[in-house]
Amino acid sequence: MNKGNYLGEFEELILLAVASLENNAYGVSVMKYIVEETGRSVNISAVHQGLKRLQRKGFVQSTVGGATQVRGGRRKRFFELTNSGRETLQEIMNLKIQLYLKVPHFNLKLT
Repeated sequence: MNKGNYLGEFEELILLAVASLENNAYGVSVMKYIVEETGRSVNISAVHQGLKRLQRKGFVQSTVGGATQVRGGRRKRFFELTNSGRETLQEIMNLKIQLYLKVPHFNLKLT
């Protein structure tokens, strides 16, 4: 992974959420996903900033959906992984598994 494209833990969680949510990844759905999966309290503003950073780094791309009455005519910005984002997640996972496997007497159970 390019050092200029380093991801912090929170950005990694956002990227994983976008990957998991596929075509339904937008700010609120990403926030809810992280809260449900990690039990952490997450601020929507932090999620939006993280998505913007990931887009600047080329790991996600966005499109704007149609306006809806439910949202008062506002449109959602949907995010999806780019090839670079997918490759980065793969590299992060490989690196972490490699490091965990080097811990003496540690049995990694992938479920």
